[in-house]
Amino acid sequence: MQISVTKNPSPESISQLGCKSWSVWEKEPSSFDWHYDEKETCLILDGSVTITFANGESVSFGKGDLVVFPQGLDCTWNVKEKVRKHYKFG
Repeated sequence: MQISVTKNPSPESISQLGCKSWSVWEKEPSSFDWHYDEKETCLILDGSVTITFANGESVSFGKGDLVVFPQGLDCTWNVKEKVRKHYKFG
């Protein structure tokens, strides 16, 4: 189970999704486990994050990236620089 990271999505894509109307979440540098009960789509406004999967593989993303987490995903978040994101579940 993997996540999808789109580096520098087009302004049209961001507008079409309505990202800027979504809620904002912020988190200081930290590490924590997370389970996705449902799909999450987010647009990273600031920061740098590495997600590590149970099998040890990891994916990094940061400012400007559009990220989609699938339902059922278990992972560990490692927030390297304070993250701020627009997000939507479902």
